[in-house]
This record gives sequence, C-alpha cells and structure tokens, in this order.
Amino acid sequence: MRKIYIFDTTLRDGEQSPGVNLNTQEKVEIALQLEKLGVDRMEAGFPAASPGDLAGVNAVARAVKNASVIGLSRSKETDIEAVREALQGAQDPCIHLFLATSPIHRKHKLKMEKHQVLETAEAAIKYAKKYFSKIEFSLEDAGRTELDFIAEVTAMAIRAGASVVNIPDTVGYMTPYDYGNIFKMLKDTVPGIEKIQLSAHCHDDLGMATANALAAVLNGADQIEGTINGIGERAGNTSIEEVVLALETRQDFYQAKTSLVLNEIYRTSRLVSKLTGMVVPGNKAIVGANAFAHESGIHQDGMLKEKTTYEIISPETIGVKESKLVMGKHSGRHAFREKLIDLGYDLAEEQVNAAFGKFKDLADRKKQVEDEDIRALIEEKLIETPEVFALGTLQVAYGNQMTPTATVHVRFQDGSEVAESAVGNGSVDAIYNAIDKATKEDVELDDYSIKSVSHGKDALGEVHVVLKQNDVSVQGRGISTDILEASAKAYLDAVNRLIEKRKTPTSNRSNVTLI
Repeated sequence: MRKIYIFDTTLRDGEQSPGVNLNTQEKVEIALQLEKLGVDRMEAGFPAASPGDLAGVNAVARAVKNASVIGLSRSKETDIEAVREALQGAQDPCIHLFLATSPIHRKHKLKMEKHQVLETAEAAIKYAKKYFSKIEFSLEDAGRTELDFIAEVTAMAIRAGASVVNIPDTVGYMTPYDYGNIFKMLKDTVPGIEKIQLSAHCHDDLGMATANALAAVLNGADQIEGTINGIGERAGNTSIEEVVLALETRQDFYQAKTSLVLNEIYRTSRLVSKLTGMVVPGNKAIVGANAFAHESGIHQDGMLKEKTTYEIISPETIGVKESKLVMGKHSGRHAFREKLIDLGYDLAEEQVNAAFGKFKDLADRKKQVEDEDIRALIEEKLIETPEVFALGTLQVAYGNQMTPTATVHVRFQDGSEVAESAVGNGSVDAIYNAIDKATKEDVELDDYSIKSVSHGKDALGEVHVVLKQNDVSVQGRGISTDILEASAKAYLDAVNRLIEKRKTPTSNRSNVTLI
C-alpha cells in the first residue's frame, strides 16, 4: 500500500481566506492539533509577508516536534532569508519556493521569458540549498502551463536540489483527466523523477479540487496539499479530510493511504472553524453537521436495519460519537418508534400510532423536531382523560390600543361544535372567557405558567394551568409552537380532567411504562 504524504497549508493558504487573521497563539493551537492529526508537513505561513507572520511561523516551528514545519518563499533571496530566520528552532525545517510558469503569468505578472523563469528558479533553489536540506519547489499556475515547459522546469528543479516538486492547479482550472495526465507525463519522461516526490496542490474554483487531487494520486503523486475544511483563497483548497477519507474508504481502488489519525479529524475541523470564524456548511462532506444525519423515512428505516445501507463511513472513524436520525416531516414510523424507545418510552401500538400522528402535525410546523418536543408530545397524554371538549379553531384579535377579543370553536364528544367569543384583560384571558362560555363550566384559574420545551424561534411552548371548582383542584397541560394555542389546550385539558374527577375519585392511569 503506497503512502501518500499530507502537506497541510491551513495556516498559510487557509489563512489567506478573506476575513481570516490568526494571531500567533491561534496558529500554535491549530498547529498542535494538526500534529495530533498526524500531518506529515505543515506550512506555517509566509515569513516575508510581515513581522507578525514571521513571528507566528517561528512560534509554530518551536512548538511542533513530530511534523516538518514549512515556510513559504518567493524565488528571492530576501524571502529565503526570512524563512531561514522564521524556522530557527524547528526540528524538521523545509522551505517552499515558488515561481509562476504559465504564459499568462509570465507575460502579465512576471514580465519574463521562459529562460528567465528557469534561471530565476534555479538560482533560488541553489541559494536555499545553502541553508535547507529539504526544499519544495512549486510551479505556480502549472495547470495553465505548457506540458513541455512543466517537464523542463521539473527537470531543472531536480538538478538544482529540490526534494519535492509541486504542480499546483492555482486557479482551479483543471479537469481530473488533464491534471492526472501531467503527473503521468512527468513520471514517464523526466530524468531523475524517482529522486523526488511529486506533490498536488489544487484549488476549488470549479468544485473539482478533491477530484483533481485524487486523479493526481492515481497517476503517481506522492503528496497531497490542502487545508482543513477546504478553506483558502477564493473558493478554497482541496479538503484534506475528503482526500484522506476517500483513500481510506476506497483503498481497493486507489491502493494508497495516509498515516493520519482519523479520529482526530472532527476535532481538528471544529477547532479550525472556531478560530478562523469560517462556519462549516451543513452539507460539507465528512465534517458537515449533516454528514452523518438522516431524515428521510426510507433512509432511517435502512439505517436502523443495517447502517451500511446508507453510510459508507462510520462516524466514529472521524471522531463523531454516532450517526443522527433527524426527526422531521420526512421521518417514518420505524424511526419514530425507535426514537421513543431511545427516550425511554414503551408504548402500545395504538399509542405509538396516536403519538406519530401528533408528531407529523408538529413536524409540518417545525424544521426539526427535538427530543424535548417528542417527550412533551408523549407526556401530554400520560394520563388518559376522555375528551369531553376538544379545541377546534382559535382566532384572537389583539392590539396595544384595543381590547383583546378571542373566538374559540369547541368540539363536543358527539361531534357537534360551538363557537363563542369573549373579551379579556389580555389575549389569554379572552380565550379563557370564551372557553368558559362554550363549556358552561364555572371554574377559577388558580395558576398559569409557561415555558419553552425546546430551542429556537419555532420552539414548542408548554403551558401549565391549575383550575379550581369549589374544593376540587385539577391540572392541565398544553403544548404547541403557538403559545396561545397551547394556553387554550391546557385550559380545556384541565376542564376535561375536572369533569372526569367529578365522575370518579381517582383518575385512570395509562399503561405507558418508562424504561
């Protein structure tokens, strides 16, 4: 099994993401986590860019013991000297030199002919060789460079003393076929190619960075360069976690793997996201919040029967505790039943069916139904009370310069319905006055409380009321995403309990068992 080296540039190319500015302490914190992750090489920054960047690279160089620390340098002696200073104290220092090679860069940026590019790059490699035993040379914008010139520059870099030659797709222009072909051509034609490692550095402008990097592996690349979470210039770089898991999952195809500690991937992703302020999209491969979450009823059913039906990667592999069955409007009865068991409820089939209907009604109103929501739905009916009265439609008119008015439709057991309207000191008071008129029950509201069951603006609200009638006191509960509806449900629940209590001295217990 061929080893693929991982060159992490989160601290250099990743930090070039617009809006990201890591201080020295943050760089060291990420570097130490990358060391735990097991990256072979990490590019700590561009020392010539600023005194602060030089200090940051030096701090990383002194802190990291088990990975090669790299400093970026243009093909200039002043830059090389800055890297030399920054990497003092490093256990395994390496300099990363670069110079553009494509026609568009030669003409518009460098204003150089081919021979000048060759001469400048060769002089820089030879100068760096005085101070560094490990030198990586990058042909910036190699993806848009003539194939014969890529081969010519690579051969020169080998002769001059480079140990790694990097072929960057700097602007994310390449297709996997074309990019892989560059590596094949170099392996087949360049003298001395076996003396060095070839490296792939891809950008994601067309969304093909990971695919291009893997194509390079198939065609002989020894090293992949990328960033955690795929952050970087413009649309970002190759996501290290994507390449690594592709190689791990499809070893049968790639016949190559890395030495990364896979269960440190998720922790590393979270740290980089936190310190850079760059949020990981929910649908991001491997480390996104939804990468191991399932909502579709068909998918959930398959997952409950056998996880590999819909998961090709175990979440534990990257350091995530377990998969998530997200309860929402697409969830099926199987997943709902398993969720009830997971929450500690052992319900009869008819109770599950009734609860599932209520769950579906709630799911149509909420993007995601949380565990607390389901508990509230179930516990609302732990004591089974015959519904003498049930809530139909509810309308409330309210304004801070008008008297609140409520119209409540109440259904009776025989299927008939009555509508009553009333005013009150507030919306809830108006609702309760209307319910009193509809039920013709003379009760006193002894207590009213409200709390949020779950989180967010669409959270379920739970209302708890205590009603008194003569010397009899009863409680009622109601839940809804609308607090006025929850208030009406709680009041009617208490009225029903009051009527049932008048019939029998003790209320009937349900056969719900907590496990």
